[in-house]
Formats: sequence, C-alpha cells, structure tokens
Amino acid sequence: MTLYPRFAAHVDAALDALVAAGDLDAAIDRRNVTVEPPRDASHGDLATNAAMVLAKAAKTSPRALAEKIAAELGQLDEVAAVEVAGPGFINLRLVDESWRAELAAIAAAGADYGRSTRGQGTTVNIEYVSANPTGPMHMGHCRGAVVGDALAALLEFAGNTVIREYYVNDAGGQVDTLARSAHLRYREALGEHVGAIPEGLYPGDYLVPVGEQLAAEFGDRYVDAPEAEWLVTFRTRAVAAMLVLIKADLALLGIHHDLFASEAELQAAGKPEAAEAWLRERDLVYDGVLEAPKGETPDDWEPVQLPLFRATKFGDDQDRPIRKSNGQWTYFGADLAYHFQKAQAADELIDIWGADHAGTVKRIQAAVAALTAESPGGKTRFDVKLVQMVRLLRAGEPVKMSKRSGNFVTLADVVREVGKDVVRFTMLTRRSDAQMDFDFAKVVEASKDNPVFYVQYAHARIASLRRRAAEANIDVSAPDLSRLDTEELALVKLASQFPRMVETAATAREPHRIAFYLYDLAAAFHALWNVGNDRPDRRFLVAEDHAVTAARLFLADGVGQIIRNGLAIMGVVAVSEM
Repeated sequence: MTLYPRFAAHVDAALDALVAAGDLDAAIDRRNVTVEPPRDASHGDLATNAAMVLAKAAKTSPRALAEKIAAELGQLDEVAAVEVAGPGFINLRLVDESWRAELAAIAAAGADYGRSTRGQGTTVNIEYVSANPTGPMHMGHCRGAVVGDALAALLEFAGNTVIREYYVNDAGGQVDTLARSAHLRYREALGEHVGAIPEGLYPGDYLVPVGEQLAAEFGDRYVDAPEAEWLVTFRTRAVAAMLVLIKADLALLGIHHDLFASEAELQAAGKPEAAEAWLRERDLVYDGVLEAPKGETPDDWEPVQLPLFRATKFGDDQDRPIRKSNGQWTYFGADLAYHFQKAQAADELIDIWGADHAGTVKRIQAAVAALTAESPGGKTRFDVKLVQMVRLLRAGEPVKMSKRSGNFVTLADVVREVGKDVVRFTMLTRRSDAQMDFDFAKVVEASKDNPVFYVQYAHARIASLRRRAAEANIDVSAPDLSRLDTEELALVKLASQFPRMVETAATAREPHRIAFYLYDLAAAFHALWNVGNDRPDRRFLVAEDHAVTAARLFLADGVGQIIRNGLAIMGVVAVSEM
C-alpha cells in the first residue's frame, strides 16, 4: 500500500477508535474524508479534513473533534508531529523514514507504482474520435483522439475495464456525398476527363485510389447507370476504404479502438425502433407538435406532428423529435438508440466530443438517463468531455483544415514531421475544453517552456546517471537511503503523490492532470540537479563518495520510474537519450 492510502487507513483507524470510545457514531458517513498534501508545504507533509467534514454529524465543533483525532494519529510511529490548525484542519509531519520507505516502494512496484483498484468491477465505454468516414484524419480530430485514448489508459491504470469505441456515421447525407465523389473518381479512372470537382463533392486526391479500385472491380458497368443502382455499393466501398485510412492514421498516434460501431448497421438491425418502443411503453415518447422557432417564424413553417422524447423530464429545456416529418430518424433519434446499445455492455459511458456539439449534450444526457433508469445498478453514469479545436500554425498563419476544399493538413503529416510523442504530449498540456495553438516551432523547442522537452529531458538525464556511474566504476548496488537529506527527500514527497494523482485524475476524468504533474516533477528534479552546477558535493554523481552517489541514483531512478509510468498513461515513450 502506498503512502496516501496507508494514511487514509490510519485516519480511518483513528475514527474507529473514537467510535469505540463513544466519541463518534459508527453510522456517520466518512466518504468525504480525505488525506492530501497541505496547500502550504510549510504546514506539514499531509493534511486531513476529517474533523471538518464529520463534526456536524458528530454534533461537536470541528476543532474539538480534530483534537481527538490528532491524539490518535500522534501515536503512530510514522508521525513526527501533529497539529490542529485553524477551525479544525489536521496537519501531519512524518518521520524521514516514511519517505525513504516510499522511495523503496516505488522501486519495488516499478511499472505498477500508482496503479489503483479504484475502478475495479466497473466497465467504462469511451467513445472518441468518431469522425465522419469521408477522408483521412486531420488535426481537427487529433486532440479528441489523444484525450480519449489517454483517458482510456488512465481509467485502466485506475482499475477499470475499458471499451474503446469509434462510432462510424455511415448512414447520413455526408456518406452519400462521399459515394458520389467516389463515382466521379471511378469515371476518371476509366479515362473520362472530369475537370474541376463540382461544388459539394469531396475534391481530395485521397479518393483517386478508391476510384481506381472501383474501376478494377466493376469495369464500366456503372459509368452511365442511374444513381440508384450504384449509390449503396459505392457508399459501402468508399466508407470501408476511408476506415482503412482512418485506422492507419490513428495507428500513427498509437491509437487502436476495440470496437467500430456502424450507424448503418444499427439502423438496419432496428435498434432505433426498439428504443422508441421501449420509451413509448413508459410514456417517454409521445406524438406531439414542436413549438414554433423562437424569434421570427419562417414563412414556410407549419406545425407537424412528430414523435417527441420527453427530454424535459430529465433536465433538457424542451422535448426532442426522434423522427423527421418524412419518417427518417433525426440525428438525435439515431444517437439515442446508439447510446442505448452502448449501455447494455458498460456500467459507465463517456463521449469525447468537439466543442461545437455542446448544444446537444443535454438531450443525450436526458436520453441516457431515461434509457438506463431501470438498470440493476441504477442509471448509467454518462459524461461528455468537450474538446476545443486546435489551431494549427505554420509561419504564424493558421492552416486550413477543410475536407471539402481538399486543402488541409492531415494528422499523418503532422505526426511524421514532429513525431507521435510530441503530438500526444502537446495535446494534453492544456485542459481539453481550453483553446489550443499547435505551433510547429514551439512543440519541438528545447526549452523549459516546452513541457514535452522538459519532461523527456528529465528522464534522459536520469537514464544517463547509471551509464556515467558505470563508466566511473562507482558501486551503486547497495544504496543507503539514510544518506538522503531533507532537500532530497522533498523530491520524494512530490514523487509519492503520483498514486494519488492517478486516482484524482481518473475520478475527474482529466488525463491532462498527469501531464501537469509530470512537468512539476521534472521541474523539481531539474532544480535539484542544477544545485550541483555551483556545488559539486550536491551533484547526483560524487566520484569520491560512492555511498551518497548510490542513494542519489536510487532517488533519481524512482523519479524516472514515475515519469515512465505517467508517460505510459499518456501514450508517450520515455526517451533515454536526447
């Protein structure tokens, strides 16, 4: 057990002691009790809010309860001092041996240090990317892809079973446009001069090989045939070809989905009808008339009776149509059925969406709440993580990303130019809902201002220490950790927060927190390293003192292990040389 869970157990044992003494009711809910670093490091090593959150239920003052808890905690061998601060916060100072023991625990756990059982028994479906299958991936898709994949890895590290899913929107008007665009390239492959690509079709050269494949398969059979004879076939072939491109692009980022769910197959299987029937049985779908559009009513608007989902019953601001007036499914109707399908195989759902979909969040949340309300474990937890677009800059100018114009920078172009690890790390250096610029020069800059470089450089420095020690014939096989002083143990204190960071990031579903933490850890390591620039005795390698060198290398190895573990969650390889 790592340090923070161990002290959480100590606090729990202290509360049990108060229950046994009759000072606390055993039925009091302790779920909001935490153990964490104090906001001000000068206040101690650990802090607990136990008295603050339990005092009201215990019918006493926070400070009075804190004094009793502190008395119990003060008896622990690991606690050097305990203090009740302010209205009832409890601050603890630990003996140095606790931090040395935690450093040894990092080495013992290795790649599993920080791994949690928090999510054990819970299956989470994460749907991410889900770009329309109408062309290769571009940088507009990249951020959501990385955020979703890193979140999946984070939740797995925290103990969850994760399903990585991609929803293929292959049943709408855009894939019909793709089929028509492929038909044009098919005719071109058979020798026809097609000229400029007509407005409304996809002009990208990525469809040229698709046209050639269709020409090889069908010859001139569909050159002059009515659209109705070839549309479905060309659509199917073109979508399949685009998915091959998309999967290859994602593979460049190290992204592989467990499941590709087809909207066309969903509809062919009658899933939307089944969802509608289920909702009607519970009076959650009814036939009604939508309100007139707000503001000035269009001249051609007229009331039409449609099947409406009672979204207002679940927090939305209006009921939503699930079919159009022509009987076809609305986007919402199809999405409702899709989420119903996902909920059958998972305890929790997460969607990674572009920020331009923010307006549809409430209605899908309402749908999931309705469709899973009768689930054995209660309604399915459903979160939507919104991801802002990335502004790609080259020479200070934004780069266009439109598939329709054919003038866009593909994800593959960027990965090949700066590397997978740079792209993935950069996408996690800000909250997903914050705006981001991706500047080609800055993401490869060798400076402290570039988090990608700064963290990788820390790991490369650590990797170099073992090589240098071997070259200098320094024996580091039996480290005496008592040689680590207060300044060095401060780095251990920060390193020991990694397991806690994994759990808090997983709970918040924010993988960028791992990137932020690694930057802080790297900065602390670099700061300790730089002390040796002016003071040779403070260097990690001190040739004339093998004992202190062995202890410091053990410390550096522990920090390197945590950097590797954190980067692995982010899908980034820790480099040993730069």
